Amino acid sequence: MSFGISAIGRALGKPIAVTDILADGAGDKARRNLQAKGYRRLYRADDGVGVCDLAADAAESALAKAGVRPGHVDLVVLAISDLAEYLYWDAAAAVQAAIGARRAEAVLMNQACSAGILAFDTVAGKLATHPDYETAVVVTANRVCEPYWDRARTGTSVSSDGAVAAVLRRGHPHCRWLVTEVITDGRYVDFMRMEVGGQARPFSPAGPKPEIRSLVDRMDAFFEGDGQAAYRFSTTMRARNRLVLERACERAGVPSGSLAKIIYLNDSISAFGGLAKELGIPLDRTNAELAMDHGHFGTADQLLCLERYLADGELRTGDTVALLSMGSGMHWSCTLLAV
Repeated sequence: MSFGISAIGRALGKPIAVTDILADGAGDKARRNLQAKGYRRLYRADDGVGVCDLAADAAESALAKAGVRPGHVDLVVLAISDLAEYLYWDAAAAVQAAIGARRAEAVLMNQACSAGILAFDTVAGKLATHPDYETAVVVTANRVCEPYWDRARTGTSVSSDGAVAAVLRRGHPHCRWLVTEVITDGRYVDFMRMEVGGQARPFSPAGPKPEIRSLVDRMDAFFEGDGQAAYRFSTTMRARNRLVLERACERAGVPSGSLAKIIYLNDSISAFGGLAKELGIPLDRTNAELAMDHGHFGTADQLLCLERYLADGELRTGDTVALLSMGSGMHWSCTLLAV
């Protein structure tokens, strides 16, 4: 399929300096943990602002930049990594209605942090099977569900709130989709799960507190205290990032060494160092610096950084860029775009 990005819009929460968080009564252990991750800033949405609010604002911004009326949109794909405002509720349909894209098909994707990259493959498939579809809007969004998720300690990153949307048009020559590749390994599906709230263990006033445990606690429980198994898992995660990138480059006929940028999820600075070492590239070919100024937006990191690089002229016509991610499930994914 031939389609490309005609415009990108975003809607972010309010910026907060990490130093302000460190000064706000954080314990010594929490302070050291946050400092070690390397972030300078994160973004937090106001109370009462949901993920669909952010998604709709970003989609409207992208459509305005592209000069596309909502009624001309054929497909809306919403990619999220956290909970939406409600259960038993279709967040993608809610965004479709909010932006006035009444005739568009709506698709919800929730493959954790990989969903934003996998959305390109979904658009490719929909365009292939629906010859009348001309315009799609991919919306990547994150709003931390704070009662269940600690922004600073639940994962390896520091989580931010915001949404980034891209208008994709059939035959558009810029930021043209080349290929999407994914690796899934369901052996690790239980690593991130919240123990209560689902059908197996519904919410109950007498039950345990519903929350995602800290990364250290999850590692210890999942690997039953086996440090070697946990180390092998970490090694596997890095190797799979390289493998999915290599597979994407092979399918597209693009030498991996020719990639102008490899835009990864906005992980900690140590994670970026491990990625650069695994791929054999200098750190400045990644989005590490941008990541430290923004925090982790779940599914939205890659589009956010792509928009910044395009606006700043760091990516030019003729460049090829890789959008790379991994997400609980586990999924490793890579989309290549020809700028």
